[in-house]
Amino acid sequence: MEPSLARVDYLQPVFKTLPGRKISRLDLGGALNTPQEKIFVAIGSEVRGFTKRGKQFLSFETNLTESIKAMYISGADLFLCASYIYNHYCDCKDQHYFLSGDKINDVLCLPVDRVKHITPVLACQDRVLRVLQGSDLLYEAELPGPPTVLALSNGNGGDSGEEIVYGTSDGKLGLTQITGTKAIPRWEIGNEKKRGGILCIDSFDILGDGVKELLVGRDDGMIEIYNFESADDPVLRHDYALSESIASIQGGCVGKDGYDEILAATYSGWLTGLTTEPVHREGGSGEELKLSQEMQSKISSLRNELEQLQIKVLQERDKYQQSSQSSTAVSSVPAFSVNDKFTLNKDDASYSLILEVQTAIDNVLVQSDVPLDLLDVDKNSAVVSFSSCDSEPNSNFLLATYRCQANTTRLELKVRSIEGQYGTLQAYITPRIQPKTCQVHQYQIKPLSLHQRTHSIDQDRPMNTLILKGQFSFAEIHSWVVFCLPEVPEKTPAGECITFYFQNTFLGTQLESTYRKGEGYFKSDNISTISILKDVLSKEATKRKINLHISYDVNEDSVRHTLQLIHPKLEYQQLLAKKVHLIDALRLRAGSCNTKDFENPVYEVTYGIPLED
Repeated sequence: MEPSLARVDYLQPVFKTLPGRKISRLDLGGALNTPQEKIFVAIGSEVRGFTKRGKQFLSFETNLTESIKAMYISGADLFLCASYIYNHYCDCKDQHYFLSGDKINDVLCLPVDRVKHITPVLACQDRVLRVLQGSDLLYEAELPGPPTVLALSNGNGGDSGEEIVYGTSDGKLGLTQITGTKAIPRWEIGNEKKRGGILCIDSFDILGDGVKELLVGRDDGMIEIYNFESADDPVLRHDYALSESIASIQGGCVGKDGYDEILAATYSGWLTGLTTEPVHREGGSGEELKLSQEMQSKISSLRNELEQLQIKVLQERDKYQQSSQSSTAVSSVPAFSVNDKFTLNKDDASYSLILEVQTAIDNVLVQSDVPLDLLDVDKNSAVVSFSSCDSEPNSNFLLATYRCQANTTRLELKVRSIEGQYGTLQAYITPRIQPKTCQVHQYQIKPLSLHQRTHSIDQDRPMNTLILKGQFSFAEIHSWVVFCLPEVPEKTPAGECITFYFQNTFLGTQLESTYRKGEGYFKSDNISTISILKDVLSKEATKRKINLHISYDVNEDSVRHTLQLIHPKLEYQQLLAKKVHLIDALRLRAGSCNTKDFENPVYEVTYGIPLED
């Protein structure tokens, strides 16, 4: 039976903890090969454990100096990750430690009862899975995008216990097998529909065919159900669109025996259910539909709950009005949190700015001190208006206001920058709350903003080389590279030397950067990239009063090579411009013709464009 959308209104709270600090992660645990009924939550650098009845049995203060970002429970083993640090505890005793080269987004361990040894896997921002053995790095597995979430295939690691499903921030989904020596990719699903990044994954047999489906939640509110016609052939069977990002997804039997459900928790706190229970009944002509006693009681309970909430809202509103008018009133700014993401899209070389608020958004004002183009977004229903800017004295190149419709909590914008021009993009977010308040969020537009991290480059291309030498430290030159290029970890890498590879998402040119204390080598097949790096790095060194010795090695063949990469794009734009001129000419001709001219098929045969277009 196909699942249908239904709000989960019949859930009753079993227990509640007292208000406190933010809970960053939640996981279920218990002894191996037993029901996982114990609840573990990460709060700051502390892990707490609760029974399913709400009794706290664990309060473990870790030795982490920052908040826990990722957590995984396997029997008595506890795997915790901060931004760059991984720790393994067994019975709350420190066992292993690892410092990652880039930010850790998620952590998982292969099932110990099946693979017979502890194999932690880290999902890192630099598009790799890091497989550990104790405190050592066993190997790295490259992925097509930055992984944001990991899950065991089929809930138990698949047939071998070594299969892991991953989701990326750019919307890709895949499965890889983690063996003792290497990772073997099994399948991968792209993001042709340009949907949001993947935030959560679960496996559950919601279709009742005896095979567990893959449940996926995305940051644009999409819920997807993938069915497996064969082991390596996932097929999208159903999808459902919600208005908020999906923070967590889980399958199970919750509301009524015999009917499975998918529960999804959204960013603002809503719990939504997809149920296999029929929610519509059809009757023949003259047949009277009668609601069951259970359904009638549900409707009555909902009406009573709604009336009580309306009364409570009116009471609180009157209370606030009275307090604001009293002589002892104290003004306070209401606090609200913003879930934002500013990422580069490889497909169209644009940046997506996603803003999500727990309450309705009134308007968003976007301002930039660098030239930017605002692109159309299909999912965006806000009304945009542009204001004139005076770019000369104030370096103000963009000022636009997005006015959102009622109950809009998520807004997605797209901008495209020009490499070599760098600065700051600011978003002023005003929600529909009283008194009026606004939050300002800033996003850096970097000099080489259209470059994206990659694992390797083509060494056979004609390359230009920029060489820097001077009295600078490893940390200083790393901070300059962070300033120039996106997707570079802010933390200085371990070791004495580091190499990063990049690819321009618009032109396809490449960049290799290798640097250490006192030396920096940058190679690119695009001489413009080398020129931008030279200007920016020299300015940064001048700010710190560091003398640089700069030398070049220019390959003249690289100019021809780069022009060959640009030529198809110029040819496409030229062809597009010709089509626009043809359309304008046809519209003018249509305006001066009589009705009989529209019946003449010569225009359609010649240009392939109907007159009404």
